[in-house]
Amino acid sequence: MLSELLGAIAAAGSAGVIYLAMAARIVKQYERGVLFRLGRVAGDARTPGFTLIIPFVDRLQKVNMQIVTMPIPAQEGITRDNVTVRVDAVVYFKVIDPTSALVKVEDYKFAVSQMAQTSLRSIIGKSDLDDLLSNREKLNQGLELMIDSPAVGWGIQVDRVEIKDVSLPDTMKRSMARQAEADRERRARIINADAEFQASKKLAEAAQQMADTPAALQLRLLQTVMAVSAEKNSTLVLPIPVELLHFLERGAQPQAPDGGSRQQVPDGGSTQQALNHGPPLEVPDVPDTVTPQLAPDSGTPQLGPDGDGEARSG
Repeated sequence: MLSELLGAIAAAGSAGVIYLAMAARIVKQYERGVLFRLGRVAGDARTPGFTLIIPFVDRLQKVNMQIVTMPIPAQEGITRDNVTVRVDAVVYFKVIDPTSALVKVEDYKFAVSQMAQTSLRSIIGKSDLDDLLSNREKLNQGLELMIDSPAVGWGIQVDRVEIKDVSLPDTMKRSMARQAEADRERRARIINADAEFQASKKLAEAAQQMADTPAALQLRLLQTVMAVSAEKNSTLVLPIPVELLHFLERGAQPQAPDGGSRQQVPDGGSTQQALNHGPPLEVPDVPDTVTPQLAPDSGTPQLGPDGDGEARSG
């Protein structure tokens, strides 16, 4: 009798241990447990810790509540300004309602992935190339709103969406490089022209100042000579004042006897131009008749003192 009682107790204990092992469940801190009893949701989600279910009747399914990082495969599309681009992104989301995530959608991760790809292609078609390259923050917000709108009904909250990379064709890259180079060259020319304009204004002011005080020009010349001589070279630069050149030019001009300057005829000019522009020529008086006379020794004709042409004999 006692042995039978002990055997029954041992059997009951073993059955209890087996039942407990089959009914015991552990829910981790970052998880929630959704209990299905005979195929229907029973109560709220189980909190982290130790929990029991009815074996063969209940089924506890755990849902991860952590933020999921899901890369969006690269999507190729045509922008609004007809440029073919290839864009990939990443989406961060988490489950806020584990029951809806299991009941309302078959596979919430796959659903979010497909929704993200569709939304990314839609964003590419609605945006310009400049927006994809420089205004990504606005596009990220629009992409997040497009994914989050249907995901809320699935118990999913989209935390953040980021566009990772925008791939352009090689021809477009070369065109953009040429455009950027031309723009930089244009800015450089504008800056250089502005600098030349400002420098010309300063030089004009300096010239006006030096014209008022001639000693300043001499000091500037001395400073230039000192700067050249400080470089330890064999070249000596001796500046000549412009006033000295003007003085030498005035001294080189010949003076006429009457005090006036002699008029010069340009090289290559004709004789007629010299006669027209020069002073009148003086022609000496010549006798009307001249009679030759013969010398007594050589028979050479000679002129008489009165010019009558008489011959003299020895």
